Amino acid sequence: GPPDIDENTLKLNYRTKRVFVNNIDTYSSKCIAKFLSTCKVGGSLEEADEDGPAEDETTLQDGTFQIVGTISNNEGEKPSFALQCYSQKRDQLLPSLLECAVVVYNISEHATAELIDEATWAISALHSDIESFTSQKIFILISSVMTWAMSKPADPNDPEIPLTEDDYRRKRHHPNFKEHANAEKMVLKLGKTKKSKLSSYVVAAGVQYGMGENLLHYFFKTSWLGEFAKVPVFGPGTNVIPTIHVNDLAGVIQNVIDHKPKIHYFLAVDDSNNTFEDIVKIISFVLGPGKIKKVPKEETYLTKVLTNADVDYLSVNLRIEPVFLKETFNLHWVSEAGIIDNINRVVEEYKLLRLLLPIRICLLGPPAVGKSSVAEKLCQHYKLHHINLKEEEAVNGTEQEGESEEALSNAQDQLDSLKDSMEQNGGRLSDGLVYRIMRDKLNSTPCRNHGFVLDGFPKSYDQAKEIFYDEQDDPRSKMPAFNKKIIPEFIFSLEASDDFLKERVQNLPESVAEKMHYSKDEYLTRLKKFRKANVEDATVLNYFDELEIHPEHIEVNNAVDPEYGAVMDKITRLVGRPRNYGPTPEEREEMERKSVEETAQRLVLETAEWNRREAETAAKMATQLEEWNRHVTEVKRQEHELLEARSAPLRNYLMNYVMPSLTEGMMECCKAKPDDPVDFLVMFLFDFKKLNKLY
Repeated sequence: GPPDIDENTLKLNYRTKRVFVNNIDTYSSKCIAKFLSTCKVGGSLEEADEDGPAEDETTLQDGTFQIVGTISNNEGEKPSFALQCYSQKRDQLLPSLLECAVVVYNISEHATAELIDEATWAISALHSDIESFTSQKIFILISSVMTWAMSKPADPNDPEIPLTEDDYRRKRHHPNFKEHANAEKMVLKLGKTKKSKLSSYVVAAGVQYGMGENLLHYFFKTSWLGEFAKVPVFGPGTNVIPTIHVNDLAGVIQNVIDHKPKIHYFLAVDDSNNTFEDIVKIISFVLGPGKIKKVPKEETYLTKVLTNADVDYLSVNLRIEPVFLKETFNLHWVSEAGIIDNINRVVEEYKLLRLLLPIRICLLGPPAVGKSSVAEKLCQHYKLHHINLKEEEAVNGTEQEGESEEALSNAQDQLDSLKDSMEQNGGRLSDGLVYRIMRDKLNSTPCRNHGFVLDGFPKSYDQAKEIFYDEQDDPRSKMPAFNKKIIPEFIFSLEASDDFLKERVQNLPESVAEKMHYSKDEYLTRLKKFRKANVEDATVLNYFDELEIHPEHIEVNNAVDPEYGAVMDKITRLVGRPRNYGPTPEEREEMERKSVEETAQRLVLETAEWNRREAETAAKMATQLEEWNRHVTEVKRQEHELLEARSAPLRNYLMNYVMPSLTEGMMECCKAKPDDPVDFLVMFLFDFKKLNKLY
């Protein structure tokens, strides 16, 4: 039977509103629509009674907004938070708009002339049908602060005094945002005629950031990839850019819907007033090299990422204070102080939503098992950083660190301490310095961003404790203290038998064996030391087991798999897909070009090989034919000599006994001239006398 339903539940009525948002599959509109889909109707209103609702209000409960809208890509999937997606054809869209209590048109970012025209059409179409409304509808236009871009300062004598909504009548739009300004005027005008039926609002939004990034994505990506020593700032960078976290903008829209304020124009910006230079600098510091480089604005066209509109946004110089916003609404700010003060949260959002998560791998195993080969393949596949313990590289790498005077000074101090340590320890680094170097590498920005492959290190339980320790962990914990930011999440132990490893080392080229210190005595000593260290209770594998990061054991047999295909297949299956950016269009083009070149080169080599084999076959056949003909000629000569030898007695007999009688008979035949010379000759030869003569 049906489940029992509480009687009070049956009495509840849910109050909700259908909210239309255009292009809910694009960055800004998607974030706003998704945010609203989680908000209860009236959720931003202050509670009038802290003791709860009156008794007669218990049957009324606020539900979340019902989100509907259009999508810019008709072939894409419908967003999961949307109740329904509508066609963008106007004759089909209008009936759907009439069903909505709130209509939101977002033209704040990358707005085309067609999109702005659709927004003005929507408010005009709704206004034309205003008499049929049974309840008030709200129309909200999300515009841009670029309609204020050319406004003069509020106080010419003090340009740092910000503009506010009170300066609305003095605002001047950017030349490329005239249509935005016209749309704002139309929306406000049509919303004044009959506010009880149709009320309109304009929200002029600052440059939006957060939730994976859009306009600022180029700077986040450039910093994260670490391809440049300095992140570019286009132009002087001293201009102040009004900004707002996209979820704070969504909160403003929620408040407009809930409060239905008497003020109809709002500036939606945070309190930051950060310069372009400062914004890029903090992004570079947290995600990238920590350096910036000012380049001419014209170089934006070389990036092939930033549009003309993007350049306009990044070049704006405005100081704005949203007075009405703070006086009117009950906002729960995500980033009220701006991107710089909240950079860590913004960066975490960026990594999470872009699926840019580090992959940390540790490869362990006996010497010569192939750890370095597998590590290189993993680094190439996942775009990770290869970390192995080579003291020469540690010293040389320290020499190249830093660019500022302070960084160079610190690097020099560290280099001096490294060299002193090597002098005091017979050319080797002390354990303490080794641990410090490894921790510094693991904590470096590239490793934090992308991840790493630890190659054969740590080698013991104690080394692992020293490398991964975390002083801030709870000392009462039974589990060893460890730094969660640098601890490997995947441990792979490559395994092989001693006989297999010895044979592999013996087959190495002499130069490789010398470079790897794999001479016979050295290798046997290292292998014996490794086996002894890994039969004790406190091994490095036990360390990870105690942290419940259980190692995966993989058997290596590169005698039949020299490219470690089986090992790579197993590791990549366990690790999963890469968690970083795929190849850029330029990289894809280069990969395709190389693929075509390799295919063409392979075809040339295959053709040359085929031609060579054909030539060899033809030459071999010609040689065989010549030999055959020589043998046939010799056989014929021998047969002829044999026949000549065998025919000599018969020739002598014919010449002595037959030819004289035959000659005499033919002479007689010529004299007699018989009608049948053959019969005459026969009769002559078989004449008795002749026969007697013959015998």
